[in-house]
Amino acid sequence: MLSGKITGNIVNILNKTIQFGEVDFAHGIIQQVTVCGPEKENEPYILPGFIDSHVHVESSMLVPSEFAKLAVVHGTTGTISDPHEIANVCGMEGVKYMIENGNTVPFKFHFGAPSCVPATAFETAGAKLDADDVNTLLTMPEINYLSEMMNFPGVLFGDEEVMKKIELAKQKNKPVDGHAPGLRGEQAKKYIDAGISTDHECFTADEALDKLKYGMKILIREGSAAKNFEALIPLLHDHYENMMFCSDDKHPDSLELGHINQLCARAVAKGIDVFKVLRAACINPVLHYNMRCGLLRKQDAADFIVVQNLTDFKVIQTYINGALVAKNGQSLISTSRAAVINQFHCSPVTSADLVLNANGRNEMAVIEALDGQLITNKLMVKPLIKEGKIISDTNQDLLKIAVINRYKKAPPAVALIHNTGLKKGALASTVAHDSHNIVAIGVDDESMCNAINLVIQHKGGISAVSNEASHILPLPVAGLMSNEDGYRISAEYSAIDQFTKEVLGSTLTAPFMTLSFMALLVIPHLKLSDKGLFDGDKFAFVP
Repeated sequence: MLSGKITGNIVNILNKTIQFGEVDFAHGIIQQVTVCGPEKENEPYILPGFIDSHVHVESSMLVPSEFAKLAVVHGTTGTISDPHEIANVCGMEGVKYMIENGNTVPFKFHFGAPSCVPATAFETAGAKLDADDVNTLLTMPEINYLSEMMNFPGVLFGDEEVMKKIELAKQKNKPVDGHAPGLRGEQAKKYIDAGISTDHECFTADEALDKLKYGMKILIREGSAAKNFEALIPLLHDHYENMMFCSDDKHPDSLELGHINQLCARAVAKGIDVFKVLRAACINPVLHYNMRCGLLRKQDAADFIVVQNLTDFKVIQTYINGALVAKNGQSLISTSRAAVINQFHCSPVTSADLVLNANGRNEMAVIEALDGQLITNKLMVKPLIKEGKIISDTNQDLLKIAVINRYKKAPPAVALIHNTGLKKGALASTVAHDSHNIVAIGVDDESMCNAINLVIQHKGGISAVSNEASHILPLPVAGLMSNEDGYRISAEYSAIDQFTKEVLGSTLTAPFMTLSFMALLVIPHLKLSDKGLFDGDKFAFVP
């Protein structure tokens, strides 16, 4: 149905009014918004759809069409989607894959041109996008913006290639997304003055205020791993015109439960004015990115949602281009099995590959994982040494972590990690930001090998093994996504997540999401790439 008439309490977010009326639409376009009288009790509310203002669809482990299938149930009608992950694996072809697959469903995906492929020179990625490639992408109508500029040192020091990419986006009047965790003061100002308009990496209110002061828009992020809502939501009272909501990275089980609608409910529960909340959730992203999403106005695309109330935002119906795509918790988007694109060239590993020689060291740098954060701490710890070799030590919660190059044969990089809580077995994943090599942790080398070789066997996926059982969720699309039904993948992911916590003992809220960020070099303080242990503050390898 691309034409019809919906009655209810119409929420005019920009005018800050709620009045009973009707919305008439035909051929996917709103023909008329008619106000009939004051707000009526016990009537549903009609408002523009929710927008996720920064998300890597790949992190849902679902192809775009399946991501949309789950998201519309929660009233999401559009996203600002950075295809950075698949670009690091498959380059330009990966970006085109996301666009083409997204176009198979009624959903407003707005993809960006990845600005940092590879993210750094200190890791091995599967592809490279230079300024010419970025220019090609930016000329495409499906590309709305330059994706997050993670190379903030390159901006601060005027790197020629970095500045050329930013200038290309400016010439085409397309926004430039930021990524500058912890950047403050004059450095933040210089970064913003280069033309970068948003940041989703603030983890304190002071940092966000600093950037708001210099004219940057701040995204409140609440994903499966990084959760900054509590720290930043008080700023919405005074800065609602320059803030948005985003998930950044959201696993399938989390997406099945809720999306931006959950953040709206939490914000309203904290006493924030509902119009300010909805301004951030529905309006600001559309205006900032010049999205193709309707805002419940005459002649807009008929993209809107019907919710039960403005407290918990339970979604009754979701319309996109006038098509009913979700109703009463059921998605009306059907599954169509997507094609597979990948790049995977590595051989099985042996326990000998994971040996970490002490070499006379009594102390070594260790990654401390922080639950709910992408940043890590750098600890100096005395490891457990046996016969001249450093081994995992569950008593200290010090486990081996390894990153294996999946694009060519190379020796693994091995280090230690603290605070995963794992008591037995091992985990491995080809979702390992940003280059998506294989990352693994384990309590012994044999278990680690089993977990690693399981994902190698399937050319991508996440695995969890113990002495008694082995679990694998295959991710054949670039080693990042499944091409199966989204609800099925959500259930399978939930099962492997439960096994990791209940059987293997991990104490992390999202073990696989946290694991995936242990190779993300552009987030401080200590990470591991396929080339070695990396200090994110010094932007150099640990000696």
